[in-house]
Amino acid sequence: MTTNADQPQPPPRRRAPAGAAVLREDVTEAIRAAVFAELAAVGYARMSIEGIARRAGVGKTAVYRRWRSKLHLVLDVVSALAVGGLPAPDTGALESDLRLLYEVTSRALRHPVASQVIPDLQAEAARNPEIAEALGRTLREGQDGVASAILESAEDRGEVRPGLDMDLALDLISGPLYWRSVVVRGPKPPPGYLGALARATAEGLKAL
Repeated sequence: MTTNADQPQPPPRRRAPAGAAVLREDVTEAIRAAVFAELAAVGYARMSIEGIARRAGVGKTAVYRRWRSKLHLVLDVVSALAVGGLPAPDTGALESDLRLLYEVTSRALRHPVASQVIPDLQAEAARNPEIAEALGRTLREGQDGVASAILESAEDRGEVRPGLDMDLALDLISGPLYWRSVVVRGPKPPPGYLGALARATAEGLKAL
């Protein structure tokens, strides 16, 4: 006689581990948008997780499940803005790669929110060493990842010498546009400026 114990049993249902709920992408994007809006409205010092959650239409828990602090949240959105999601340009020439990088970076830095957020964070960084270190690292890593790829391709093509001083080369690539857009906060570059900057930078890199 066959008993129930002899019958093949279905596999036990697996329970999702505690805390493993899927993070909805639409909620994440709503929070990121709320961060930009809050930064533009009240600045970093007065910005709060409560205000971000209220503007995004979510609870504070939804924010803390994604970022552990206000600083980490802001650095995440600033990092995304730093290069605008740009993959490393691959036009086949150093000068045109730099031109494309400058066009995208210039648009990102002129974004109305970015033009308010980055100077505000710089002011906070002057008073808070933790913010200064984290902001510098975030901006540098985002921009340098793309610039390094441009230099590696240029070296493979023989356009620059192997063994460049990478810190100097990366400063040469990123410094002028950042100075004009963020430090001096000058007007929109005139026609031809970005092309001339790319040409001058390419020549400088070749001379290193």
